[in-house]
Amino acid sequence: MKPILKKLPISYGSGFPTLLRKEIKRFYKVGFQTVAAPVLTAVLYLMIFGHVLEDKEVYGRLNYTAFLTPGLVMMSILQNAFANTSSSLIQSKVTGNLVFVLLAPFSHLEFYAAYVLAAVFRGIVVGAGVLLITAWFSMPSFEYPLWIMVFALLGAGILGSMGLIAGIWADKYDQLAAFQNFIIMPATMLSGVFYSIHSLPAAWQVVSHFNPFFYMIDGFRYGFFGVSDISPWNSLAIVACFFVLVSAIALRLLQKGYKLRN
Repeated sequence: MKPILKKLPISYGSGFPTLLRKEIKRFYKVGFQTVAAPVLTAVLYLMIFGHVLEDKEVYGRLNYTAFLTPGLVMMSILQNAFANTSSSLIQSKVTGNLVFVLLAPFSHLEFYAAYVLAAVFRGIVVGAGVLLITAWFSMPSFEYPLWIMVFALLGAGILGSMGLIAGIWADKYDQLAAFQNFIIMPATMLSGVFYSIHSLPAAWQVVSHFNPFFYMIDGFRYGFFGVSDISPWNSLAIVACFFVLVSAIALRLLQKGYKLRN
């Protein structure tokens, strides 16, 4: 039997633009749920935590609301990038329409690129929405815009790839929910979105350094304020390596047709 996904690179005249357009339209058509709802959630986080911890300073010079804003933006980017690929793939598997995508002459690279780029697009759109709304509460500075863009794109790419892996692995919604609730959500919440790791006990600071999400958040926040818990170059190296790892896993699963052929 021939492999489901052909082993050819992205080429001119391929179906890649069509698949990418389909994935973008999928979340765009329900924008109130996929964009507006996450923005509202982030604003509620800012209103509650910003009010309760309004007088707290971080890094000796930042008020807590300003410190929290980039963390909420990045958290929204990561969670929505993951949701885009994982929900699209599991819906296609459950409803049985994935076969129509697999029958098309796509390479595994085209399949991967279309799903992940759409996830990156959704993550950036939601993140931009969160930033625009939260700026009304506290306008953050933009010390190093290039660092902001690099970490935003890498982070969205990583979570888009992880969403693809989760969608391939899961056979039903319960399994996907378990992946999100026991891996993605704890890693995101314990990544320094709401605090600097220097405020933690020494043992928990060590544990935090084993969480790759921490480096995404910390590097992204550095782009706004020019200060971070660790060197942004170290964060960049770790995040880039993690992106290569999850991308390689996702591409390998697609190439083998793991849980896609049945």
